[in-house]
Amino acid sequence: MGRIFAVTSFLFLCDRYPPDIGGVAVSGGRISRAIAQLGYTVDVLVWSRHLPSGSVSAPESITDQLTVWRLGVYRQWDMTLPLTLNLLESWHDRQSYRAVWGHYLFPGGFVAVYFAKLMGIKSTVSVRGNDLDRALFPPGDFARLQWTLANADQITSVSHDLAHKIYILLGTNTEKKVLVINNAVDTDCFSPDHLPMDRSSLGIPDHAIILGFSGELRQKKGQDFLLSAWSHLTQTLPLWLLLIGEPRPDPDSPLLLISEHDRTKLIITGHLKEPLLVARHLLLCDLFLLPSLWEGLPNALLEAMACGLCCLASDAGGIPEVISHGQDGFLLPRSQLSYLGVAIQEFFQLPPEQKSAIGRRARQKILANFSFQTEQQYLSKCLEDLGV
Repeated sequence: MGRIFAVTSFLFLCDRYPPDIGGVAVSGGRISRAIAQLGYTVDVLVWSRHLPSGSVSAPESITDQLTVWRLGVYRQWDMTLPLTLNLLESWHDRQSYRAVWGHYLFPGGFVAVYFAKLMGIKSTVSVRGNDLDRALFPPGDFARLQWTLANADQITSVSHDLAHKIYILLGTNTEKKVLVINNAVDTDCFSPDHLPMDRSSLGIPDHAIILGFSGELRQKKGQDFLLSAWSHLTQTLPLWLLLIGEPRPDPDSPLLLISEHDRTKLIITGHLKEPLLVARHLLLCDLFLLPSLWEGLPNALLEAMACGLCCLASDAGGIPEVISHGQDGFLLPRSQLSYLGVAIQEFFQLPPEQKSAIGRRARQKILANFSFQTEQQYLSKCLEDLGV
């Protein structure tokens, strides 16, 4: 049983948090833990779809300084958010939070900024990618997005590409600075030093060439281009496709159109709870693919590069800030994803020593720029600038 209430400095709001799947959940868990490690006591409130509406879970003590509560959401946000504000106000009366962090523009960012304004405390909004790229367009709430950005005391983003978009929305007269804090990866867990999974346990023969993808396969991730390229190439190459994770449920998914012949060369692991298991599956792959249509800064790419894999990705979002084409990976313009199969063929024509060198440089890039230590340094500066 965790603590019930104590003097707390920081409030952290998000709607995805471990053990939820996805990059937003992973980054929320990682960043809240990093803030606690910097000496702050952090309370996390997570909106949950797995609890009865309006109910609050028992506290989960992650560490002595990090506690998580989960609030069951109603079907509509206009019921959930007023209840949230009532709950947060009662917590603040007991604890006097010094600042609130909203992870993802909505609901976390909006509620963080509005609550901070009501209570006279500081707010940070952490923009992750999809929250801005999709909310810009109908049926996204553009006015709420713009108000949140304009009224936050501090804004962080995961890439310079995303920061540029935020500046456009803020307008040329703003003096607000967007602090870029890249996603980070556990380079001890995601490492080429681990043993890969046994191929035979997955039904993959020794002669197979393995294309890899990690995460939730969906339209945003370029699933149509990935599956089309792989299916076409299986006619001439012994290509297996390893999907590490789960496809998003979709009655129109192209997975349903895969032929019986190709289906024997498709391996879907399902959600893997242990990061080391993800790493060991990644280490089977001869080439990692991420043909995304839009992105923030994908954790899956950082993990694959940390494992020393050669990666072929689109130039969406912050990906070009990670991959230097031809040096530590390969980029394909997102306007030319129909040529993904050609790019895959070109990769396999490279000399083995060139591919090995690219994999080594990929890991070096992650060690130098995307480690937990680097992220924590930026977070420390972020909180110092916030004045808490």
